[in-house]
Amino acid sequence: MNTIIYAVLVLGITALIFGIILAIAAKIFEVKTDPRLPEIQSALAGANCGGCGYPGCAGCAEAILNGKAPVNACAPAGAEGAAKIAAIMGLEAPSGEKMVAHVICNGGESCVKNFDYVGVKSCLAATKVAGGPTACQFGCLGFGECVSACQFDAIHVNEKGVAEVDKEKCTNCGACREACPRKLIVEVPYKQKVFVNCANKDKGPAVTKVCANACIACGLCERTCRLDAIHVVGNVAVIDYDKCKNCTMCAKACPKNAIEPIPTPEEKEKFKAAQKALAEKKTAEAAAQQSAEPAKAE
Repeated sequence: MNTIIYAVLVLGITALIFGIILAIAAKIFEVKTDPRLPEIQSALAGANCGGCGYPGCAGCAEAILNGKAPVNACAPAGAEGAAKIAAIMGLEAPSGEKMVAHVICNGGESCVKNFDYVGVKSCLAATKVAGGPTACQFGCLGFGECVSACQFDAIHVNEKGVAEVDKEKCTNCGACREACPRKLIVEVPYKQKVFVNCANKDKGPAVTKVCANACIACGLCERTCRLDAIHVVGNVAVIDYDKCKNCTMCAKACPKNAIEPIPTPEEKEKFKAAQKALAEKKTAEAAAQQSAEPAKAE
């Protein structure tokens, strides 16, 4: 009986000694955590989408705390989240316009098909088969790689077979941009309403053979814009969002409906009539000025 009691006492004393040693070791080797870290992490979106370039929200929070990432590194957290993090870090809240994703393609059903693809429903896989099932090598394939990548239900393939972004839901996390094998998803200002929905850089005759809605680089949009906000670059029109005022004049001038918002036939006719009247007015003014010059000379 005494042996059992002694054994229990020895075990108890041993456990107590090891407990004290572990407690002292924990204090000596304690890794202090900055109290701001959990606060920063709570201000993030919590989606762990990886759009910031770091391994999850925990990695992003550590990068912000260590000064390796800006306070607005988490796009899904938005301006509100960035302001909270800035306050935690003792910095000024960043100012800037909200940005969202946009798909620069309007092909889909309007694009000529080379063959019917029956393989894995993946845009990347489809591009490996003879360059893809569509004749346009630049357009959206519509298999939804971007849809699967989005954690916010902000992008879907529409009835035309082209991926389309819901900008009200979009957080600009960048997951869809990374998923698109043809890099057709770009970052645009939230307020922007006018877009060139084409990425085909081939020349006009080649473009018209593959898609009815493609930009043919005719330059009508460029000549119509009074703000110098659109130019043909590399055989496709490109909008300068800093200059664009969303007047939609370029969209009305486009003969191929490659610029969104696509005008109605009535709007097109009204625009053509206005342009014709303006041209006639300029011609008349030029003629009047020319006839007045001899009189001035006399």
